Amino acid sequence: MSDAVSYTDFFVIASGANTRHTKAIADEIQGRLRTRRRAARVEGDREGEWILLDFIDVVVHVFTPAAREFYRLETHWGDVPQIELAVEA
Repeated sequence: MSDAVSYTDFFVIASGANTRHTKAIADEIQGRLRTRRRAARVEGDREGEWILLDFIDVVVHVFTPAAREFYRLETHWGDVPQIELAVEA
């Protein structure tokens, strides 16, 4: 992202099945990183449709499927390299 924007190096975009799931994902990310760093800013954690965790050099977006489809955030920076990660259950 650093070639496209000046405010962060990486975007992490994730989806949860519903708002309860997005909140759990965001909580888990914050919990695991808490010993190393805290988010400089957290937005949307009450509603849970789109939760933004700003760690300055990494910005995490956690969407419900409907919100991710509506905002289509990954299409705004089409020329930025993307790495798709799959989580095995």
